[in-house]
Amino acid sequence: MSELHDPPTAQQLVESVREWLETDVFPQVEGRLQFHTRVAMNVLAMVERELELGEVQNENYAAGLAAFQCSSEAELAEKIRTGALLSQEAEVEEFVMNSVKEKLRVANPKYLRDE
Repeated sequence: MSELHDPPTAQQLVESVREWLETDVFPQVEGRLQFHTRVAMNVLAMVERELELGEVQNENYAAGLAAFQCSSEAELAEKIRTGALLSQEAEVEEFVMNSVKEKLRVANPKYLRDE
């Protein structure tokens, strides 16, 4: 498939900036500036993971919501509260757990237990 934007990709640009912060900036600073550099590195790592995983995650999430005839997380929560999905309790629990795991894969995969 042909892409509109020339290389480097957004993912490559974000990765390059994160690596530069890790290797060149972080070791040379201390205190407050080092803390803020670490925060920036973590944010960029999250963006990298979302760029890598986000499209498939969003497709799977939308399909999961649709399986319960929901168009949003709020609608799913309302159906759970009212008991409308009791007959699908195991499927709902699996979907919610998988959704949380997918969010953690982007936010901070270190929080996931070995799978």
